Amino acid sequence: MQVVDLRGARDFQANPYPYYAKMRAEGPVHAVRTDDFERIWMIVGYEEARAALADQRFSKDWRTTQTWSASSNPINANMLEMDAPHHTRLRKLVAREFTPRRVEALRPRVEQITGELLDAMVPAGRADLVDAFAFPLPMTVICELLGVPDMDRDAFRSMSNSIVTPVSAERESEAVHAMGAYLDDLVEDKRCSPGDDLLSALIQAREDGDGLSRDELIGMAFLLLVAGHETTVNLISNGVRALLDHPRQLELLRAEPELIDGAVEEMLRYDGPVATATFRFTRESVTIGATVIPRGEAVLVALGSGDRDSGRYPDPDTFDIRREAQGHLAFGHGIHFCLGAPLARMEGRIAISALLERCPGLAHDPAGGEPEWLPGLLLRGVRHLPVRW
Repeated sequence: MQVVDLRGARDFQANPYPYYAKMRAEGPVHAVRTDDFERIWMIVGYEEARAALADQRFSKDWRTTQTWSASSNPINANMLEMDAPHHTRLRKLVAREFTPRRVEALRPRVEQITGELLDAMVPAGRADLVDAFAFPLPMTVICELLGVPDMDRDAFRSMSNSIVTPVSAERESEAVHAMGAYLDDLVEDKRCSPGDDLLSALIQAREDGDGLSRDELIGMAFLLLVAGHETTVNLISNGVRALLDHPRQLELLRAEPELIDGAVEEMLRYDGPVATATFRFTRESVTIGATVIPRGEAVLVALGSGDRDSGRYPDPDTFDIRREAQGHLAFGHGIHFCLGAPLARMEGRIAISALLERCPGLAHDPAGGEPEWLPGLLLRGVRHLPVRW
């Protein structure tokens, strides 16, 4: 068995799609060596990826395998790292409070925050779109939704970045423990002084006499906060970057702003905010194509690769906002499908529409230098996006 060696592959971070295409041409699943792992398995074909996301032979709980370990911290008590029936129970409790009606009620506030950020940004004629717009919008929305105080948001951003895009195992471990301690205090504050926010509602939530334990509340707060802003930052910045790299598509969207819904779906497919789903672990030997993945192995489903599979999307490397991009894997599939997808879509549509309206002549800022890509295999995005208008 040949192992795909990605150690030190800086061009993979900048543009993984040629690597994915080569792997898909040779088979739907491969053993991969990275800077952090001697061997993991990566599923790269669309059909195989979609099937694996819903396949119960793959566990999301690292505690089910003796060949893998992770830090023991309350933030790990979240439904992304659980299988049914534990996942089912937690999702049911959260879904009762994080409803489509609650999400839709956020629309006026999302529009207001978007306008305020653009009011502050536009007069300068140039900006780092990540720092000035793509980050503060979803961060403000999710923190207000969950009731995180303003003064804590910069510290939260630092902890979050160190966990999802770690530069070292030591920094990641420190951030995990700091995040757990912070959320423990936040949950206790909400328990003592509940407010009109989602976290307070989750503390009080009951279903057939069942509620979330303290560790489950900490884990849920972590998942909602991190997933609720990190992915949307990349959705906005990757989407704008795709438009700037494809001027005809940018012109088309300016001329026909009603295409924004389909455009956002194509942005998610073409260069989505999450490169791979979080780890799964084989409960038993699993055969995919001609490859057998042994029991107890760590597996990554390459969402970005599946969404560039020509077997699913014709001419997949072309960015086309008129494309029927439905069925993409950017938000996952199966029982772990992203609970916050409706909120992310709303924020992306509002943000990009308003940006194009307020910033005619939007373009890359050549003085901004080369892009700095987020490290690791999980997220797909840049730390900064210098633009001008």
